[in-house]
This record gives sequence, structure tokens and C-alpha cells, in this order.
Amino acid sequence: MKVLGIYGSPRKGGNSDQLLDRALEGARSTGAEILRVYARDLKMCGCIECGGCDKTGECVVKDDMQTVYPLMDAANVIILSSPIFFYGVTAQVKALIDRAQARWAKKMLTKTPEEMKVYEAGKGYLIAVGATRGKNLFEGAILTAKYFFDALDMSYEGGIFFRSLEKKTAVQENPETLQEAFTMGIKAAGR
Repeated sequence: MKVLGIYGSPRKGGNSDQLLDRALEGARSTGAEILRVYARDLKMCGCIECGGCDKTGECVVKDDMQTVYPLMDAANVIILSSPIFFYGVTAQVKALIDRAQARWAKKMLTKTPEEMKVYEAGKGYLIAVGATRGKNLFEGAILTAKYFFDALDMSYEGGIFFRSLEKKTAVQENPETLQEAFTMGIKAAGR
């Protein structure tokens, strides 16, 4: 079992990072192998919609994203974590998500319409943290995550969502959030 954590925050060590660290600890406690990608550290561009992946399912843009594709392909579970910026995921992780267009193209090339209804690559989860209390705070991020995982041929299994966590130490002041993340990691890894 391989679990990939995708860190979407531009702020190192913030709330979404800490929650994903804890979720990955939960997954590791079941014996899962842990892989990590920090979107903030990638030297890459967003999808340039060149159509280069349409015939092969492989992205033709040569940048750090080329190191991410094999990790996504190898993962049985992906846990995506992001703070909420303007009711969506951060620009850093959105660029990574947009580059999953190549995996969507690959899926379109290899699966029939009937096969497209079955997710074969694994499961995806979302951790999202917002500073406000807005009713629709997580809806944009959830939709983005669902379609990201769909492109990767993974089912979206839900996630954990926390409102009113703004300062960098907020999760430390709410230890129940860290425990919820640990429990989600155990669940995600299948135990």
C-alpha cells in the first residue's frame, strides 16, 4: 500500500501541512509506504493546453511535474491537503491538479465509456482548512478534488474540513483536529 500526500499550502508548516503530516502518520501506522509532494517546492507551470498529451497520455512539458506523475501513478491512495484561498485550493496545488490533464487523456485513451464508470487506480481524500466560517467554504475545493481524483482514475472518498483555523498554530490548539487527521489516515490506508 502506497499513500501519497500532496501538500498544497504555500506556507511551510501551517495547519494543512500539520494535518496532512498527522494523516500520513496514521497511514504509516498501518504499514503503508508514505510518499510526499510539496506543491510549493515544484518548479513547474500550469497546463498550457497544448494537446501534447492527447495521443499518448503523457505530458510533453518538461519540468518538475515529470517527477510527480510516477508518484501519482504508484499511489493506491492520495491525500490532498490545502488551505482555502477564495473558496478553492491554492494556486500552487491547482497548477499540479491542472497538469493531471495528461492522466485524463491517458484514461480516455485506455478505457471504454463503460470502463470509465469504474475507478481502478485507488482512492482520494481531501484535507481542507479555512480561516472563515462561510457556509460554502469548502464546496469549490471539494469539486476540484473530485475531478482531480476522477482524472487519476481514483474514487473520491471524502475528507476532513476545518473552519476558523487561521494562525499557523491553530491545529496545535485544537488537538482533536490532529486526532481526526490521524484516524482518517488509518481509514485511507484500509484499516
